[in-house]
Amino acid sequence: METTGTKEADTKYLDDLVATCEQKATDFESRQQLRTEELEAIAKAIEIISSGAVKGNAEKHLPSAFLESHSLASLRMDVQGGSQAKASMFLHQKANDLQSRVLSAIADRVAADPFRKVKKMIKDLITKLMEEANEEAEHKGWCDTELSTNEKTRKEKTEAVETLHAEIDQLEASLAKLSEDIQELTKAVADLDAAMSKATKIRDDEKATNTETIADSQEAQTAVAQAMTVLKEFYEKAGEATALLQQKQEPEIFDAPYKGMGAESGGVVGMLEVIESDFARLEADTKAAEASAQKEYDTFMTDSKVDKTAKSSDIEHKTSKKQDQSQALTVKKDDLEGTQKELDAALAYFDKLKPSCVDSGVSFEDRVARREDEIKSLQDALRILNGEDLA
Repeated sequence: METTGTKEADTKYLDDLVATCEQKATDFESRQQLRTEELEAIAKAIEIISSGAVKGNAEKHLPSAFLESHSLASLRMDVQGGSQAKASMFLHQKANDLQSRVLSAIADRVAADPFRKVKKMIKDLITKLMEEANEEAEHKGWCDTELSTNEKTRKEKTEAVETLHAEIDQLEASLAKLSEDIQELTKAVADLDAAMSKATKIRDDEKATNTETIADSQEAQTAVAQAMTVLKEFYEKAGEATALLQQKQEPEIFDAPYKGMGAESGGVVGMLEVIESDFARLEADTKAAEASAQKEYDTFMTDSKVDKTAKSSDIEHKTSKKQDQSQALTVKKDDLEGTQKELDAALAYFDKLKPSCVDSGVSFEDRVARREDEIKSLQDALRILNGEDLA
């Protein structure tokens, strides 16, 4: 209830205040209109009094000092006072139209200060505004140059920073790939060395076994040949002895003369011939296997050495490239650090420029137009004070 009451009281006060202000505004306009008409009448009166009919005859017949000091002087003072009021009203109107605090402040001074002081004050203010206009034009030129240079610097440095970031990322990715490749190639070379070492050991062991087998086969063949020679000599002798015995009458208990086991199928000589043939075949197979194994080993070793040479060369090339790119990366990072500092400096300078060159709230063109309007309004006010007609 208390809040409602307060609100109603405030509303009533606001309504009364608005009504009062509207009434005062109406009264002010009426008084200003009346004062303007009064000033026009006084000016007409001065014109009439200054004519030959009044002033000329007065100079002949009346004391001129009386007219000058009283009637005409009073009228002129009224005109000057009216001019001040008219100029003040004109400046107030312009101040409202232009939203100018300068004109608003001078309008109050025009109404309050003496006539001569008002004219001097307006002239001084016009001079001051023109000087400010020149200074602001010079400042605008300086701002345009500095902003243009700074914008170009910021654009160049931003592009340079972005480019350096991209180049650094590319170099880091390339270095990571090179490190991975070098690691894989190094492992591949180590695997090749291990494989060649293992293959060489196997080949040496195999060769030693084959050499021994061939030697044993050859030795066995020689021994079998010697045995066959002994047996053949024996059976030859045995055959001669058998031939002598056949000339005599064989005992009834033997169906045929005994010639030994040499000629029988599967006899000792036949068995030795088979054994000799087996050892000969073993020697031939072993030699063939040795030759094939040696050729395969040689091919493997040749291919492995070629592969190792290529991989080792690739490692050297990639290692050299990695070193070059590592140096390039260091240089790029230094360049980035320096360029980033230059960009930061340009951004900081732009922040310093903004208060006086960018963030003024009103464009330079608008400020120039407002100042020109203010100067023109003050010049018009001087014309009003001098009694000139603005139309």
